[in-house]
Amino acid sequence: MSLQRRQILAAGAGFGAAWMGGTALLPGSLGAAQAAAPLAGTVSPATFRFRVGAIEVTALHDGIAARPLDASFVRNAELRDVQAVLAENFLPTDTLNISFTTLLVNNGSKLVLIDTGFADNGGPTNGRTVAQLKSLGIEPSQIDVVLLSHFHGDHLQGARAKDGKLVYPNAEIMVPENEWAFWMDDARMAAAPDAMKGAFAGVHRVLKPNANDVKRFSWGQEVVTGITAVEASGHTPGHTAFAISSGGKTLIYVADITNTPLLFARNPEWRVMFDMDADKAVQTRKRILDMAATDRIQVSFYHGNFPSTGFIAREGTGYRLVPAPWSSVL
Repeated sequence: MSLQRRQILAAGAGFGAAWMGGTALLPGSLGAAQAAAPLAGTVSPATFRFRVGAIEVTALHDGIAARPLDASFVRNAELRDVQAVLAENFLPTDTLNISFTTLLVNNGSKLVLIDTGFADNGGPTNGRTVAQLKSLGIEPSQIDVVLLSHFHGDHLQGARAKDGKLVYPNAEIMVPENEWAFWMDDARMAAAPDAMKGAFAGVHRVLKPNANDVKRFSWGQEVVTGITAVEASGHTPGHTAFAISSGGKTLIYVADITNTPLLFARNPEWRVMFDMDADKAVQTRKRILDMAATDRIQVSFYHGNFPSTGFIAREGTGYRLVPAPWSSVL
């Protein structure tokens, strides 16, 4: 017997009977299994581990931040067009939940954390990277290298806690030399517009106390065995992607070449408010997405829906992220 839609809705609202194999189970017939249980109120640890050749990569969910969606978010698109994309994907049209995903890379000799999230410098819905590491049995002191793609706060503030202590005390911090040259320039910081002074201050808070120990690298350099820095400027002057390669396989951590891929991969010409050089950012976005689509290279985004990794397919005048299949086997 097939249930009509109205019957199904009524059943969900008040019938109180469970259906199993076409048989109605009346209240009480399931025994103790139906006893009330308290809601957990929290989510389980959010990690996703996969392989790139012989290298293990683990996506770590640092959390989310909600921001009101208004006309300023995309500089060159009508708000209604942005909202239409969100609505088509069953998402709210007045608020955007921006997700943060850091990346742990184990090349067999070093544990490398790419970007750090917020630690205790963010809000109640983010700063989860350390907790995710601990859920895997990894302590912050075990991280050998912290690689920063660029110096926006959501990527580097998690390297130093509010109390001033390094979160990863034994890690070598490695940064793009072009990014360092821009943000660590005292004269540029003094001349920065008021809207950017906080960003400069945040960078200096994290990196200046140990400036002599921070290692700078250039684009094209293998910064750690199996990890090569890739030019991806535009979002910031030294914004860097990382190619993780082993055994003929490659993953590109593309950091912030898009903010939310759902919007900016689909519409690569759109200019998000966070891109410092919007024209250059568009060129970079299209170059990297086109390379990933052509060469069928797996990518990992910082701001995609967790676990924020998969493949790029061309679609119309833009691209879309095809999520990597979940697997419990490495």
